[in-house]
Amino acid sequence: MRTDNTDEFASALAAADVECTRTTAADLPGTLADVVTQPAVGAPLDVDGVSLADAPVETEVTPRRLDDAETGVTRVHGGVAEYGTFVVQADAAGTEPVALYPTEHVGVVCASDVRADVRSTVDWLGGEFDAGRDTAVLATGASATADMGELVTGVHGPQTVHAVLVTDR
Repeated sequence: MRTDNTDEFASALAAADVECTRTTAADLPGTLADVVTQPAVGAPLDVDGVSLADAPVETEVTPRRLDDAETGVTRVHGGVAEYGTFVVQADAAGTEPVALYPTEHVGVVCASDVRADVRSTVDWLGGEFDAGRDTAVLATGASATADMGELVTGVHGPQTVHAVLVTDR
């Protein structure tokens, strides 16, 4: 028997060594205060009722702030429940570099955006691409570029990942 997508997503995240914290939109600022490492920078979440406004996260992203940040907080536009995978779309607000550059990525994902499997995610992405949103990164857990056969230096993804699952959106 399958559990709902969010339970499976949380289980798959745990298997990928990614902590998952469930919260409501109203409690998001306090939840982020508990999970981010300072200094933190974040891209706008662009979800009705979900905001970084009262969170301890700098939302004016500059190259200097991005370079200094220990944590990057972004919206995760979709989750793949079977693997605990984040779907991060690029946008003018800088979501992609904020997710990939700092040492820690805190991804804020709405429970309603978690899809069961890769097939349903690819189908959804097809609609996103048709609408003109043409870049998305699918990431499961922390960066593992050393698995490519040799150590890759430079910017290649976070060392730790934390999912914040907003359950009422």
